[in-house]
Amino acid sequence: MFKKVLVANRAAIAARVLRALRIMGIPSVAVYSEADARLPYLAEADQSYCIGGAEPVQSYLNQDALLRVLRESGADAVHPGYGFLSENPEFARRVQAAGAVFIGPSPQWIDAMGHKTRARDLMRRHGMPMPPCSELLDGDPAQARRLARQIGYPVMVKPASGGGGIGMMAARDDAELLKAIDQAASMARRSFGDAGLYLEQLLERPRHIEFQVLADRAGNVCHLFERDCSVQRRHQKVIEESPAPLLPRGLVEAAGQQIAGVLGKMGYDVIGTVETLYAQDGGFQFLETNTRLQVEHAVTEEITGIDLVQAQIRLAAGEPLHHVIDRPVAVDGHAIEARIYAEDPVRFFPSPGTLKALEFPSGAGIRIETGFEQGSTVTPYYDPMIAKLIVHAPTRGAAIARLQEALSATCIEGVKHNIPFIQRVLQDPAFRLGNVHTGLAAQVLAA
Repeated sequence: MFKKVLVANRAAIAARVLRALRIMGIPSVAVYSEADARLPYLAEADQSYCIGGAEPVQSYLNQDALLRVLRESGADAVHPGYGFLSENPEFARRVQAAGAVFIGPSPQWIDAMGHKTRARDLMRRHGMPMPPCSELLDGDPAQARRLARQIGYPVMVKPASGGGGIGMMAARDDAELLKAIDQAASMARRSFGDAGLYLEQLLERPRHIEFQVLADRAGNVCHLFERDCSVQRRHQKVIEESPAPLLPRGLVEAAGQQIAGVLGKMGYDVIGTVETLYAQDGGFQFLETNTRLQVEHAVTEEITGIDLVQAQIRLAAGEPLHHVIDRPVAVDGHAIEARIYAEDPVRFFPSPGTLKALEFPSGAGIRIETGFEQGSTVTPYYDPMIAKLIVHAPTRGAAIARLQEALSATCIEGVKHNIPFIQRVLQDPAFRLGNVHTGLAAQVLAA
């Protein structure tokens, strides 16, 4: 096992990884930007280092600064969390070149899955179904129009690199297509340093279903069921739950087994999430593979009792899968996660500021993941998520009720927040019946 682990991230995920390391008895190293110097989880680390200014490129995206801390601290492994450098194959290779272990999939898989069109080609060759999509756009409007018509409108313009819904733009005709391409290319270049785009068939009101996988270095892969992430704003997840409501368990199990089989044949390792779109008339269709721990990993932890962060660390250290998962895994009850953001609850614009009050409820079936406390500042430099509130209960109905009560008991002052929006979704008749889809959030706002 590792002698010391550097946590190359911030806020809720840094706090989560530090907690797992403490439980495992592994010394930890935290890093922080000048803007994050007062965040409370830093006190939980055995060592902490300032790595630069507030802008991500000066700190959490600064590979040289992180590698300097790796050397100076004596850490022999790096946990990247999610976002920032977690899916950067160059950083993973540089960590390995420094003699340490990158706690994630091997760089070859980060590279292979990180470029969406190449990942689709790879998964298609292994039999994964997927919606019609195009080759990379070459900048010629005539090519873009031709490809869009071949696929059939409406289409989605999507960045070939990156994720998180950034740069995804819908187009329903040629005029919208060219505008969408210009906007998506600008956002992709700014966010990911790569303006490459492709087109994908836009499914109307599908469900966004993802499958959690764990794997060892010997090609053994298992899935830990699914998460329904259909409730989104701006193509970014807000509410996630498991099991997915109204989906036959046999259908879900078959899809999970197929995904695990494909990744096993490929030799994929450590951890990942295969994202799909589900339509009743088309089944599960491959979207992408995220080569990291997901924001919503706690949902899976709650229904399986498996600590995914500890499992990720053990698998990266070389332990076999049957040691890490040493018992049959079954779904226990229902879990739902709500992402609480510092943002306007209608327009979803970020609302940075000081948290004059931050109080969460506690009790059976309630879990809070946050990197903040009362008096902390949500800065404009990073994702404005304040916390994740996760509930677990015997049934979906009980979980919804528990989440509603927990959100009502949450007190946040000093910034705008999206709890009113989340409560509107939880009260929506379609959501309560389990009729969720990616357009539900817009439907609720329009009601």
